[in-house]
Amino acid sequence: MDEMSRIVHAHDIDRYLSALFVPGKKREHVMALYAFNAEVSRIAYHVTETQLAEIRLQFWLDTLDSIYDGAEQSHPVAQALAEAIKVGDIPKYAVMNLAKAHQFDFYSDPMPTMNDLEGYLGETQGALIKMAAMILDQDGALEAGEACGLAGVRYGLAQVLNTLPRQQRLKQCFLPGDLMHKREVDPANLAGENSEAGLGVILADMRGLAQERLHQLQRVTWTIKPVIAPAFLHVALADAYLEKARKRGRAIVTQGCELSQLRKQFLIYRAAKTQRF
Repeated sequence: MDEMSRIVHAHDIDRYLSALFVPGKKREHVMALYAFNAEVSRIAYHVTETQLAEIRLQFWLDTLDSIYDGAEQSHPVAQALAEAIKVGDIPKYAVMNLAKAHQFDFYSDPMPTMNDLEGYLGETQGALIKMAAMILDQDGALEAGEACGLAGVRYGLAQVLNTLPRQQRLKQCFLPGDLMHKREVDPANLAGENSEAGLGVILADMRGLAQERLHQLQRVTWTIKPVIAPAFLHVALADAYLEKARKRGRAIVTQGCELSQLRKQFLIYRAAKTQRF
């Protein structure tokens, strides 16, 4: 296992398992993209002070500037990412926007609205699917642009629910603030008795939105050519995450809805064979 694969395996097992279905040399480029995403996504988990997190993010923004300026890279992830960007002809704004979106992760303010959450997931989860698809086949990625966005939001909503325990530890809040205000839910104490009833409604709303995006995705699945399908395979896990979240109810605040690796392997393998995400 090379260094990029090790990073993705350690920090993003869902995409690692999906990337194993990428054929040939393009697998290492997709892994490089995912490794970069892992590095940026986990800044908030490893740097406790906001100012230090901002400095770390700025390092990656400066690194992206230098990659697009054609400068030689010394950081191994940056070196691999530069090759991936070249192969996929990935535009600078897409990678920069993905990195900048994670600035939200450093602060404790709730996500303002459900629309803001969808925008965040589009710039992170959806954009990442699109960029991976570009590495696999640029024409196919262009045709499947709408599917990339819908799939990213659906998978992202499932992950927001799954990572609620970690969000509580880090004092993050990806649940929409307007909904919490309406339902009288305290973002600093989701597990509190006063938040029980309202939180249940919010969680149901989020699962409902994920289901709505699935119905929309199914209408455009025909645009996903087999050559770019590996970029979507991890999205096949969303159903299982959301069903586990439904069964656990408000307990996901402390327990999440994580799946076993064996279950993930089976679901991703099945998706690869059936092309159903």
